[in-house]
Amino acid sequence: MTKVTVDPGICGFVTTVEVDKITKQKVKVVINSECENAARLGELLIEIDKWTVFKHHEDSEIYQAASNCHLHITCPIPIAVLKAIEVETGLALPRDVGIRFKPAGR
Repeated sequence: MTKVTVDPGICGFVTTVEVDKITKQKVKVVINSECENAARLGELLIEIDKWTVFKHHEDSEIYQAASNCHLHITCPIPIAVLKAIEVETGLALPRDVGIRFKPAGR
């Protein structure tokens, strides 16, 4: 199992994403969040094909589901799901990602 924690920023809804390999091609996704929209995303993304990580945004069932759940366009949870799928299926190595704001003038 691959588990990631997402601190999405100002909303404060820290979220966990768990991805478990079911078969060579399929993974199970579990999202735990106090955010209603993110929780709804977890209900839609139960079983996903690992090759979804290579789809364009408009063709990705993860981004389509995120849109249907009304996640904010800058919500980092969909990318966290994709990164966890990559790691769980051996398509990438685990490595933290981040966005850091720098004070003005630096």
